[in-house]
Amino acid sequence: MKNLFPSESCKETQLNAFNPQSWLQVERGKLSKFSSQSSSSIESLIKVPEPPILPFFKPVDYVEVLAQIHEELESCPPQERSNLYLLQFQVFRGLGEVKLMQRSLRLAWQRASTAQEKLVFGAWLKYEKQGEELIADLLASCGKCAQEFGPIDIASQISADLNTSSYEAVVMEGNETLKTVIFRVGDEKIVCDRQKIAGLSAPFHAMLNGCFTESLQEDIDLSENNISPSGMRLINEFCMTGGLGEIPPNLLLEILIFANKFCCERLKDACDRKLASLVSSRDDALELIDYALEENSAVLAASCLQVFLHELPDCLNDNRVLEILSGANRQQRSIMVGPASFSLYCFLSEVAMALDPRSDTTACFLERLVESAESGRQRMLACHQLGCVRLLRKEYDEAEQLFEAAVNAGHVYSVAGLVRLGYIKGLKKLWSYDKLNSVISSFTPLGWMYQERSLYCEGDKRWEDLEKATKLDPTLTYPYMFRAASLMRKHNVQAALAEINQVLGFKLALECLELRFCFYLALENYEAAFCDVQAILTLSPDYRMFEGRVAASQLRTLVREHVESWTTADCWLQLYDRWSSVDDIGSLSVIYQMLESDAAKGVLYFRQSLLLLRLNCPEAAMRSLQLARQHASSEHERLVYEGWILYDTGHCEEGLRKAEESISLKRSFEAFFLKAYALADSSHDPSCSSTVVSLLEDALKCPSDRLRKGQALNNLGSVYVDCGKLELAADCYINALKIRHTRAHQGLARVHFLRNDKNAAYHEMTKLIEKARNNASAYEKRSEYCERELTKADLEMVTRLDPLRVYPYRYRAAVLMDSHKEKEAIAELSRAISFKADLHLLHLRAAFHEHIGDVLGALRDCRAALSVDPNHQEMLELHSRVNSHEP
Repeated sequence: MKNLFPSESCKETQLNAFNPQSWLQVERGKLSKFSSQSSSSIESLIKVPEPPILPFFKPVDYVEVLAQIHEELESCPPQERSNLYLLQFQVFRGLGEVKLMQRSLRLAWQRASTAQEKLVFGAWLKYEKQGEELIADLLASCGKCAQEFGPIDIASQISADLNTSSYEAVVMEGNETLKTVIFRVGDEKIVCDRQKIAGLSAPFHAMLNGCFTESLQEDIDLSENNISPSGMRLINEFCMTGGLGEIPPNLLLEILIFANKFCCERLKDACDRKLASLVSSRDDALELIDYALEENSAVLAASCLQVFLHELPDCLNDNRVLEILSGANRQQRSIMVGPASFSLYCFLSEVAMALDPRSDTTACFLERLVESAESGRQRMLACHQLGCVRLLRKEYDEAEQLFEAAVNAGHVYSVAGLVRLGYIKGLKKLWSYDKLNSVISSFTPLGWMYQERSLYCEGDKRWEDLEKATKLDPTLTYPYMFRAASLMRKHNVQAALAEINQVLGFKLALECLELRFCFYLALENYEAAFCDVQAILTLSPDYRMFEGRVAASQLRTLVREHVESWTTADCWLQLYDRWSSVDDIGSLSVIYQMLESDAAKGVLYFRQSLLLLRLNCPEAAMRSLQLARQHASSEHERLVYEGWILYDTGHCEEGLRKAEESISLKRSFEAFFLKAYALADSSHDPSCSSTVVSLLEDALKCPSDRLRKGQALNNLGSVYVDCGKLELAADCYINALKIRHTRAHQGLARVHFLRNDKNAAYHEMTKLIEKARNNASAYEKRSEYCERELTKADLEMVTRLDPLRVYPYRYRAAVLMDSHKEKEAIAELSRAISFKADLHLLHLRAAFHEHIGDVLGALRDCRAALSVDPNHQEMLELHSRVNSHEP
């Protein structure tokens, strides 16, 4: 969503004059020109926009909120569970925890108590799974059905709430002779059973058996009641049989309107369900939805809504659909979606924001979301999101009111929006600074608070605030970018690059890659700039740079003119060098360039997917894997990629089956490797190790390049270590190192350690650290092979290189706890928990709280941890134990 919510740069937008071509009209290699560029040109090139106000629910203490949600879920009535899981989803969304978001959404769908909730969350999950149709097809080819979130049978899930009584046995005295009644409609007469008609509703009962004149009449004129003779005959048939046969839609609508007018609930319900069964397309839904809303027909309305939701986002291009979804009033929303109005507009606004956060559609859906909010937490989320959109649309007065409402409801993060608006409206920076100062002093400080305050001070104060923001939340990219750009403007090139490289070492953020690309342009280091722009295009093929003004592909074309061309052989050498030095971004760039040639694209896309997984970019990795399948040069190769697609989406057995199919067609390295990998991961039987060894040996006998053979040797070494065959393992690792598979140092270090040679293990890991471009994991592993002081130093380095790795925090906290420094131990864990919802960190802190007798603190952490993983056995046991001590 960061790209969807660009910043409002207040009074600092100077990019209009940017002309990328002007930076490229220079001779290659003359790096000295950077110092002679005018400061204004450099300023426009390395501009860092202010961080956007994100449209997310960001509580000051998310652990407390998750714990509250978990506690409420334990005792709430079933109809409240979906809304609680939706709130949990919003908390995880604010933390950027994609997998946890998906799980919460799935739980909301599973715990839905009404058909309308089920259809909303089912459609949402279907929307989230866009592009995964191939996976369903592959599972079908293996004889397995994927879990589909297709349309549900609304009629079967909405029970008939018929608040009617039978009037059939009630007969007025003196009228026993009137067994029939004749209804005249125009020139036609329809003879009906008087008491059967009277049994339709209270109004008919009163008309035929009550004090009205009609009760004494055998012939009654219904011509003025918009019912046709055919319709009246069908109503009579319904009275006699209790059902409706095959009836044209126009007659069903006629009867529905008549039934609603005369309160014939059973007849109306039958028409409602019959019409709902006829809705199979958008045109059907558009034709019938107005009748459903007008006649209060819940089953029909929900069926029409379901069609619209399952065609998102495409149907938002249809003005007729937009008018219905955005124009529905409170009563119409109740008919259409029952109690799930807030969930519906959460979903719709999410889809609309992804298309265009500034659009009228987005604003309209969020207005409906605000109207649908019932609880304080729902109101704060809805008001904050609409405030963000109003700010983007420069509707400042409305945005201010909404942020105020969100703050008053308890959403402290919305203060950031108020402060931005105050500055935009001309208030002095001191007012903004003081407002944020008040927030910092009133709550436990978070990184975003200092980041926001830094915008309203200068010089050393700004730098200090940004340093504090990074310390509290190293996932915020703006502080790194600001510091790097500031250093670049001062011509401190190495420090600027070190700053931006620091964040890129653990978070492959496109905006950071873009800034580094700009640095390299300013330095006229076109090879490095070319590398970064190709990495950007690998991650996001349609990415636009400089606040959306220039397509990244256009800049690549311009830079390419200043970069020496490589032959296919050059590319393979470059890839080999970069892969061996664990330079994943560099490797991505080389593969992107190779894909332009006539080389076998399937193999290259597959390599690309491996790198993207290593860089923690699963969506981009899956896209590359699907492209590998699309460009496979043979059936056996395609089956391998299909196997990896299934394996990576959790379908291990089906992945194995694809590997076996591929081997049956042709014995290939990749097929054996896939089978060995999937088998080692899926089988808990120790005896399968010999099968895995055999498969990897078969793989190594097949033709492949050294990059992949090195990986196979490394994996084979790991299996040998697990089997206690250290000599064979060492041989594998040494052979892998001979073909420059650098990560084999880690396996060899493990062999040394198991041979009780800790010193050799330490030195082996040191070799990996020296060779690898990305080496945080190597420092973490080396820390296991040295004394406490060196261990602490290595783990401090890990936190500096990759603050998202949790083991160092846990280790330091455990050391502090052993030294009876309980407060410091808990503070060390809290430092990481504040920006990363990690089960192990929460588990350890809960145990520490229990140890010092803080039952409430332990219970809170247990509940939050169980929100992260509801089935974690040790966590469940700790929760049960702590819960029994709750006062």
